[in-house]
Amino acid sequence: MKHLLLTLTVLSLTTSFPTLSAAEEKTEQPVPVLNLPDSGTDAAEIDYQKLPVLIGAHAIINAAAPGPYPRKSSDIDLRDLRLNLHNYLIYHAGKFWCIWSDGPRIEDEPTQEIKYATSVDGVQWSKAKSVTGTPEKPHAFIARGLWLRDGQLLALAAKYQGHGAFGPQDKKHLELIAYRWEPKQDKWVYEGQLYDNAINNFPPQKLPSNNWILTRRDSRFNVSVLVGGVKSLGDWKSFPVVGVQQVKGFRPDEPIFWVLPDKSLYALFRDNGNSQRLFFSTSNDEGRSWEPPVISNFPNAKSKLFSLATSHGYRVLVLNAHPKVNRRELYLAVSPDNKTFTRLAKLEIPSPAELPEEVASLKKEFRAGIASLQYPHVIEHGGYLFIAFSRNKVQTEVFRVKLSDIDALLSE
Repeated sequence: MKHLLLTLTVLSLTTSFPTLSAAEEKTEQPVPVLNLPDSGTDAAEIDYQKLPVLIGAHAIINAAAPGPYPRKSSDIDLRDLRLNLHNYLIYHAGKFWCIWSDGPRIEDEPTQEIKYATSVDGVQWSKAKSVTGTPEKPHAFIARGLWLRDGQLLALAAKYQGHGAFGPQDKKHLELIAYRWEPKQDKWVYEGQLYDNAINNFPPQKLPSNNWILTRRDSRFNVSVLVGGVKSLGDWKSFPVVGVQQVKGFRPDEPIFWVLPDKSLYALFRDNGNSQRLFFSTSNDEGRSWEPPVISNFPNAKSKLFSLATSHGYRVLVLNAHPKVNRRELYLAVSPDNKTFTRLAKLEIPSPAELPEEVASLKKEFRAGIASLQYPHVIEHGGYLFIAFSRNKVQTEVFRVKLSDIDALLSE
């Protein structure tokens, strides 16, 4: 694997991002994160029509619904529907839980809140209820994950003001906070702040040192990691990963990472630039310093991705891996060694069987191959992967795939 072996120097615990020289920005070839049987490491040679497909069970967690600014039913379009995005799953206390951002319309407008639903089997879901309650203008929330900490279930939320979480911090007042599930009261209660000027991507993960680690973007999109969270909910130190203008041509967004057997961290980044590729980086000191991100050969349509280590000994990665169709298809990749993904399959997600009467006129926009499918989150339970995602940013759904069907991909 060819990539730069440069290390960021952390001069302080404040976020500081050095600018790379032209020589430091160069890499001889993309890091080969993807290596498929037919196309090898050349993403341009992938024949998406010939890739295997994974079928499964499909269900709606929270159906599309009109927002508070309706027009005549004959004129309704997706912009008139409530936002349903940023979905997260967990299995806890004998049932599945899902949270998501629920707003008046697409997307991230004031009064946006976080809602949740539960399920015994992951297919039939309860009616949605609120985690945060509906905030008053100009406040809003974005769902940021479900975290089991010291036996307590926490729902993480980015709280901000105005339209969207990003912009000048003195106007956004962005902060990462948590709500705690109280079983006896059957409701969520405010737990406290994790960090100021922070929005994470997925819940914290445990490091070999027993510290927690999670990603942090500030209100200007600079990427850091937060390490700590053991002594108290707000006990974190921030370490820089990459700044918005640090790597030429790369606009970092929504990174993911995981711990390798040698205790190093392996990171992949969504690029909001024009590369249509994931970027790659590593850390050898539990996230305190990082190699400058470099481009990989793995295609991605400027969208969020998620990776999970399974009990079957391989890792999966779910993302929009076909840039030419943008977000209209979701794919699952498989890595036997946690580093290189050697199989890629399309998730054969069907169209919803029915739509609520209020949005039935939009049936075409919800069809497979037309609707956008984005922001996957994955958990494993009972021999299945449960993949939550958003359709058109207005409907929260789940797709259940047998692990045995993914096993078969590796045996082909």
